[in-house]
Parts: sequence; C-alpha cells; structure tokens
Amino acid sequence: MSVALVQHASGLEPEDNRRLLGELTPGDVALVVLPEAFARDFGPPGSDVSGYAEPVDGPFGREVARVAGDRSTTVVAGMFELSADRDRPYNTLVVRGAATADYRKVHLYDSFGYRESDRLTAGPVEAVTVPLAGFTLGLMTCYDLRFPEQARALVDAGADVLVVPAAWVAGERKVEHWRTLVRARAIENTAYVVAVGQPGPRYSGHSMVVDPLGDVLVEAGEESAVLRATLDPSVLVEARRTNPSLLNRRR
Repeated sequence: MSVALVQHASGLEPEDNRRLLGELTPGDVALVVLPEAFARDFGPPGSDVSGYAEPVDGPFGREVARVAGDRSTTVVAGMFELSADRDRPYNTLVVRGAATADYRKVHLYDSFGYRESDRLTAGPVEAVTVPLAGFTLGLMTCYDLRFPEQARALVDAGADVLVVPAAWVAGERKVEHWRTLVRARAIENTAYVVAVGQPGPRYSGHSMVVDPLGDVLVEAGEESAVLRATLDPSVLVEARRTNPSLLNRRR
C-alpha cells in the first residue's frame, strides 16, 4: 500500500485550510495522512476552539471526501467536531475515500503545562479500525501515542497499521520522545506506524513511517514536507513470524 505523509501547518482560517487539502493531496497513492487539527490550528495555548467545531459531515469533512474522491485515494485529517458540550468539542480524525471512519481523540493533552481537557471533550474509549488495501488501519491522535494500551487494543482489534496524526508541540526532549514512542509502538505490536505531525517551529515535525521491526522507512525534519512510503504485507507477515510476541503474551 502506497502512503503519503503531508507534514504541513494548518492556519487559523478554516477556509484556507480546506483549500490546502486540494493543493497538498497527491493522487497516486492509496492513503494520504495529514496532521491533527488540520481544519483549524489550536491557536494560542488555551484558546477556545468551540467556534470552529463542525459536524463530521460539515464543510471540512465534505471537502476531505471530495478531494479523496477526486484523487481516488483515502484521506485522514484532523478537525474539531461538535459534541454534546458545545463549549468543548471533540478532537476528531475523519477518514474519507475508499474507507470511511471517524475517531475522537481519547487521551487529551493534559501534560507539559497544557490542559487540552479544559477546551475539548475526550472521545469514547474504543478501538477504531478500518480496512484499506489489504491492511487494517488503527486510528490514534498525538498524545494517544504515549499510551501503549491503546495501540495494543487497536492491534487486538485487527490493526496492522497504526495511523497517528499529531500536532506534537516542540520543546526539550520532544523530538526524542516522539521518535522513541513511534518506534516502540511499531516494535511492540509488530505493526507499521504512520505518524504525521505539523512542522516547526511551533510543532516538532519529524513525520515518519516505521516498519513492524522498528526500521524507519522515511522521516522528515522540522520543515514542511510530503513524504512517501510503501507498506508491504509480506514484511508484516515475516516480522510477526520472526518475532511472534503477540502470540507469546501470557496476560
């Protein structure tokens, strides 16, 4: 399965970000992944983003679907979705194209001095997976990466590719944490990980694809970039034969 990782910053104007979907989405790959909060950036820390929340079939979701259809691909991108609490929307991933799903971020970023839960509502604790091109995608968002039990729940639900859009805030040790955690989730689950972040300087960049034995297939720096990689099912099969750690579990 061919994938494209679009490491590009979203801005504060939703209309501009919708336009970028068409400009940045390639049409010669099976899966295109854009970052968390691509419909509209978070803004200054602690900002009220409720005024930018939409239903998943609102302007942003419809544009993701349109672009995916026009390019004959599947697109994953982040947005703020209306919830029952109108002041605290969901942080949601929409998947549109040959596959369709919605994932509401479970673990809110109440860490490193931030309080995402003050402005957003946590999604239900469930494993959201979707089949695509012979693989099964498992959806996570940014801070979810720090919770290995969520990745394992996705793999137990059949995922063999973990897709992780992010807006990984820059700072001391943050790139090292990101790279270590992305590789760890791949190695411990013998799964591909497709992790796409927003670029610097505010965020950490370093979008990457890691294979089921922990090899980095492609990695960006801090600047805007579009990366490509190919996920090979035979590599997945061989990795799980060589390291059958999922089968060897005793808990």
